[in-house]
Amino acid sequence: MQNPVTVEVTRGRLVESRHRGMGVVVDGDGKVVFSFGEAEAAVFPRSACKAMQALPLVESGAADAYGFGNVELALACSSHSGEDAHVATAAAMLAKAGRDDTALECGAHWSSDQNTLIHQARTIEKPTALHNNCSGKHSGFVCTCVHAGLDVKGYVEYDHPLQAEIRGTMEALTGAILGHQNCGTDGCSIPSYAVPLKGLAHGFAKMVTGSSLSPERARASRRLMEACMAEPFYVAGSNRACTKLMEVAPGKIFAKTGAEGVFVAALPDQGLAIAVKCEDGTTRAAEAMIFALISRYFERGGEVQTKLLSMANKSMRNWNGIHVGDVRVTDALFA
Repeated sequence: MQNPVTVEVTRGRLVESRHRGMGVVVDGDGKVVFSFGEAEAAVFPRSACKAMQALPLVESGAADAYGFGNVELALACSSHSGEDAHVATAAAMLAKAGRDDTALECGAHWSSDQNTLIHQARTIEKPTALHNNCSGKHSGFVCTCVHAGLDVKGYVEYDHPLQAEIRGTMEALTGAILGHQNCGTDGCSIPSYAVPLKGLAHGFAKMVTGSSLSPERARASRRLMEACMAEPFYVAGSNRACTKLMEVAPGKIFAKTGAEGVFVAALPDQGLAIAVKCEDGTTRAAEAMIFALISRYFERGGEVQTKLLSMANKSMRNWNGIHVGDVRVTDALFA
């Protein structure tokens, strides 16, 4: 099956670029509500699955032991921009467990957000692991290890007990069998597993509905989802797609981006979850796709749907502010 063109980018009156993609909408019982393209194809969720990876932080009792609230839990699920508040929160999380940034094994990098990068260049000599977009997730890993009495060193390795627990958690949620055969290494050095797109969506549908989950896992899932929706800035940052999405309808949309054109969302009121993958890995297309798909499940012509569609179909302007083209979704998302 060839994936359909889901997003077009115009320049003048002509289509300059086309992006193909796949996507699926699933309920808590695993029923496919809508899909297009190769929805059963295996994809690396990358950072889109961080809320799943954060479940041991809550289920182990570490989050309660260290007094973590919505801000800390949202950061544990984040791909943040390295803004000052993100860095300070990650450092404070580690301090609660008696550790500092030297415990982090995610590596260091400058922010990918231009405004944040400029601020960093003006205020610090070089970035530390706390500035890494995954430092919140890794701080959660360290805190989980310390609380559970696990060796912190090597917590990113495939055979570490924490990664084994995360692997089992993701298997239970997605229904996929995870192992060396479908494992790669993520940008922050932890194992990353390829899972069917439908399974990824079903996992988030379980988390948002509690369907087929133990009471403990259902509570932990709800707590993480609610934390992210309550503190969207700590999930991403200023002017980021995840932040904007969750601010459009507070408490009604959970959203998380992943690298290489992956995006997931969950809608608590509708009991649905969505997963998309842009075939060529382009972020702008994945964002347009998720905005458009979410809009399908809000009141037709209502304020939320109107805002979402305006985010999915947006104009492009050059450095002089001249309108030069548009990013627009195709009918494949509304069939």
